[in-house]
Amino acid sequence: MTTYRGLVRPATITLGAALLMLSACAKSEDTSSNTPAAPASGAAQVVQSAAPGAATCTISQYGGTKIDLKTAKVGFSQSEKEANPFRIAETQSIKDEAAKLGITQLTTSNANSQFNKQISDVEQMIDSGVQLLIIAPLNSDGWDSVFAKASAKHIPIVTIDRKINASACKDYLTFIGSDFAQQGKRAADEMAKAMGNKGKVAILLGAPGNNVTTLRTSGFKDEIAKVAPDIKIVFEQTGNFAREDGQKVTEQLLQSNPDINGIYGENDEMALGAITALKGAGKKGGDVKVVSIDGTKGAVQAIVDGWASAVIESNPRFGPLSFATAQSFFNGEPVGQDVIIQDRQYDESNAKADLGSAY
Repeated sequence: MTTYRGLVRPATITLGAALLMLSACAKSEDTSSNTPAAPASGAAQVVQSAAPGAATCTISQYGGTKIDLKTAKVGFSQSEKEANPFRIAETQSIKDEAAKLGITQLTTSNANSQFNKQISDVEQMIDSGVQLLIIAPLNSDGWDSVFAKASAKHIPIVTIDRKINASACKDYLTFIGSDFAQQGKRAADEMAKAMGNKGKVAILLGAPGNNVTTLRTSGFKDEIAKVAPDIKIVFEQTGNFAREDGQKVTEQLLQSNPDINGIYGENDEMALGAITALKGAGKKGGDVKVVSIDGTKGAVQAIVDGWASAVIESNPRFGPLSFATAQSFFNGEPVGQDVIIQDRQYDESNAKADLGSAY
């Protein structure tokens, strides 16, 4: 684990003020469309409007005491090695915001895709006296020992990018992330459009054991069945959100289904691996339609180069929202138990112009 000591004096910020500032970074939203407006260059996360009566949590409900973040001990647990651009951008966002706010003690760890290590890392942080935990969970289950330790010390846990299967405002404070089922639906809409509503499609599944894979799969399948019943899903195999695995799985796919028309990658890394396999098989850009989720520069560039049809963003810049949510909580304000962000998307109409917004 690594500890960072910030040097910048913070300005106290409420969650409401933070959301106003983040929303100001976005272009106006077309409320008649299911596609959210694209944030301006800089790609700050923008929160969707909370539904009336949405569940909230306060420090009196959760337990704990008010603290000043700039003097608090904060722990951040990253789930996967930072070779994936999503993880690089996510970790950097946490570090950058901590420095910006003048948080003097930030301890980080990386589980390198080993769940037992992530549990051990977080438990060590609790034992060391952290007063706030921000966790990017590898798996959605198996966190009971962490909850027991954190609850005993009333340590709030903010989970980002993947949900934990537990009770908000009890086991953990809040989840901040995307609507993963909606991402899958939007990917299906783009795939249907690219394939002319017919043909054979393959799914490169993300890593098992987390809600991102489950919801991106169900969202895609449900929407394809609804909008393009003549598209048949003929192949599904786990690519573990990894480029190398995505390439290997696609090589197998092309052997068993040489007439495949589309590939849905549940993240950009697998899709880029698939594109490498397509090139190796002598395919040309556009022969097989590729749609993926994340919004990395490599995937957006693949649209520009004619190898991908669309990319649905999953914005990893969680630093500002994580710390704004935590500060509001410590200030005694209610915070949402689910903070769902808007994600943009890229296709041939905007990929070249908006490449700078990708990560």
